[in-house]
Amino acid sequence: MKKQSKSQLILTFLRGCRRYFALSIFCAVGVTLTDLLSPQIVRFAVDSVFGREPVDLPVPALALVEAVGGVPYLREHLWLIAAAVVTVSVFALLFQYGFQVFNAMGAEHLVRSMRDTIFAHIERLPFAWHMKQQTGDIIQRCTSDVDMLKRFMSDQMTSLFKTVLLLVLSLTFMCSMNLKLSIIAMVSIPLILCASVFFHRRIRRGFTECDENEGKLSAIAQENLTGVRVVRAFGREAYERERFSQQNQHYTSLWMKLNLVFSGYWGAADLVSGLQVMLIVTLGAVFCVKGEMTAGNYLAFISYNAMLTWPVRHLGRMLSEMSKAGVSLGRIAEIMSAEPERDVEGAQEPPLDGDIVFEHVSFGYDGTPELLHDISFTVPAGGTLGILGGTGSGKSTLVYLLCRLYDLAPDSGRITIGGVDIAEMSAAHLRRGIGMVMQEPFLFARTLRENIGIALEEGTDKDSVIRAAAETASLHDTIEGFTDGYDTLVGERGVTLSGGQKQRAAIARALVRPTPILVFDDALSAVDTETDARITAALAARKDDSTRIYISHRITTLMHCDRILVLEGGRIAQYGSHAELIAREGLYRDIYRIQTDRSEEVEA
Repeated sequence: MKKQSKSQLILTFLRGCRRYFALSIFCAVGVTLTDLLSPQIVRFAVDSVFGREPVDLPVPALALVEAVGGVPYLREHLWLIAAAVVTVSVFALLFQYGFQVFNAMGAEHLVRSMRDTIFAHIERLPFAWHMKQQTGDIIQRCTSDVDMLKRFMSDQMTSLFKTVLLLVLSLTFMCSMNLKLSIIAMVSIPLILCASVFFHRRIRRGFTECDENEGKLSAIAQENLTGVRVVRAFGREAYERERFSQQNQHYTSLWMKLNLVFSGYWGAADLVSGLQVMLIVTLGAVFCVKGEMTAGNYLAFISYNAMLTWPVRHLGRMLSEMSKAGVSLGRIAEIMSAEPERDVEGAQEPPLDGDIVFEHVSFGYDGTPELLHDISFTVPAGGTLGILGGTGSGKSTLVYLLCRLYDLAPDSGRITIGGVDIAEMSAAHLRRGIGMVMQEPFLFARTLRENIGIALEEGTDKDSVIRAAAETASLHDTIEGFTDGYDTLVGERGVTLSGGQKQRAAIARALVRPTPILVFDDALSAVDTETDARITAALAARKDDSTRIYISHRITTLMHCDRILVLEGGRIAQYGSHAELIAREGLYRDIYRIQTDRSEEVEA
């Protein structure tokens, strides 16, 4: 994926909602123009209608006055002045309403676009990327940072045109009424903008710390909520509360420091603005007494000065909000710039019912020593392979490589199915053809029916297929014992089920859709040996031609496989059938003796 700049990323997010923001900007400009008209009506009324000053109006406005009968007519019909003010106010109200509606619609469409885009990108990111990230931090970026960006775009950026227009036109009108007083009014502008620039870096640095620590706090909460049973089982509630409290205290202290910066900034801006207003009111009154300004001009000038104060303050606020939005956008950009999984050009989708061949495969995770060393073996189509080895020997890594959850580095061997290198296959096609039961099964917080049938397509007779798969996994009778049967909610990560029930549900899920390859990664470790044997027999009795790979620490699970691969230290220590491996000295026979001796002790 080509790395996008922050501006390009914003434009990507704005697709589909630009028209709403364009309409809100149009309405914001309408609000500004109507706001600027009201002081002019007051000035004209005070100076020329109530007073005797010459009419000083633009040509279109002068033509309108003449059309209604001129100034004498207006003196006799003052309600027309009031009607003009009301009319302008009604238009201002309509424009303001339009601004709020279109701005809100644009903001919500922007949030939807950001969430959809980010989530879709995260779904395409490689397995290795997910293993390096904290779930809580990713969630925080997809929620708090997205909301911060939304607030900046809807509250600040859409008001930029209104702010600039109000600033320019207010100063234009003020200069036309009294240049000296206008210069005094403009003195506060560079002061507030300089203060904004000064505080900009401090705000950005402080908000970066706050945002990162909010991600850490979210990660702690997420870990504790998903691992609540472990926390309870080991009596670590007090420790976890203290850990959360310390991070929360640190996060709070960072916001307190940042709020002090905000207080200093807004306090300084308020002081400058207050002094400016005081000078304008005082000096304007002096100019009126000296005859340098009319009463109407004075009233209009004070109105425009009040309007001037807001956009100057708003530009300063925009800079501070830009600091926070920039941090959030940067954190989102880190996700969006991560390279997604990509197939090679012209990726193939060949049949996956051929021989599986590992040819001189070596592999190591990023930042770790090489885990697998020169692994070569073949699993004939329709055959069964058992993999045995100690913890960390690379058993699970083999099947991760087979599913392309991790890619092999160049010159590190290759893996083929039916003679085709899996690196040249479509990843989606490859994974659709492999039914995999992970070592740590994950169930969604849905019903058992939904979890088991998650891979089924519409139009399938789901109930019969799900039931058949559950029977093979020796789970049907257990489910029937539940009050709600297959409609039983399993809770987040299947927390309401036992370890064995979760594993059997995961096995059933892998069996509902026929696949050329089935992988069971220590999938029966949480069930008893009797259930293990029953499931293994049911799998062997299935009438299909799938190639099966079993990873287990139990010899009884692997002994019926056609071939058994024994790993030790990331290398192939032994390879052969159960009878062949039992007949010779080695790790396999040692483990077999240990496990059979224990079985005999249990029986005795």
